[in-house]
Amino acid sequence: MFRRMIAATLVAAGLGLSGTAQAIISHNQNVTSDVIFGSGNANGSFTVDWQNGIELGLRGKLRFDTNNQPQNIFNSNGDGTFNFAAGIAPGGFGFVPNAPTTPVWNFEFSINSNFDGNGANLDNFLYRIGIDFDPGPGQFLLDFDPINQLFVDHAIGTNATGNGGGTVAPFGDTAAYGALIANNNLAQNSWNMEFFNDPPFDGFDPTLDGTYDFFLIAMDQQENELARVNIQIIVGAGASVPEPSAMALIGLGLVGLSLTRRHRKA
Repeated sequence: MFRRMIAATLVAAGLGLSGTAQAIISHNQNVTSDVIFGSGNANGSFTVDWQNGIELGLRGKLRFDTNNQPQNIFNSNGDGTFNFAAGIAPGGFGFVPNAPTTPVWNFEFSINSNFDGNGANLDNFLYRIGIDFDPGPGQFLLDFDPINQLFVDHAIGTNATGNGGGTVAPFGDTAAYGALIANNNLAQNSWNMEFFNDPPFDGFDPTLDGTYDFFLIAMDQQENELARVNIQIIVGAGASVPEPSAMALIGLGLVGLSLTRRHRKA
């Protein structure tokens, strides 16, 4: 188990895409070639897009069971949706008992920028991840590039990296992190909504029934979309969600953000 913190600032940004890839989505898939963050975390149940040498994967996961332990339980419905109970984690992360903004579930992502030998290393591309904080029919999205930052505590490796074998740059070491994304093609992480508990995204209420949308996009340097994957996490009874074209969202670019990370062995 380890804890990482990144102190930074949110700035508004309008990120237009000059081209859109036609996603080829598959559900309940493994990612190439394994899950490399935290030993014991199982592969599988990812919603995945494979295009242009890039593999993108998203899934939900039970982060806190009744004993406050992570489980390899993903509750996938086989269509890009994942179901979890409403409620707060029984012990938060240990340092905040019954943390009021900590749900029992995490969302997990995998970015492989060269899964088949036709891509390149991570820093050759741009990325966007969208995280929905609105439990209702609308979207209130935190939208940023999860890779091209000064420092993030991703597990990083290659197609040859084994289960739990990803490398994490020393906390705050921007040079080490930059070298990792320049020389590797696989980055993964497991995030809880609690990690983004800064305005305007503070006050997340995990006890509400709701439906939360997540997306992950890879782009070239001209912001042409190369691959894209979307999932929904349905909490409790969920919420009625309109078609994506009808959703109003707020785009925010991340120069940085205060993020608290904790990974546990499953």
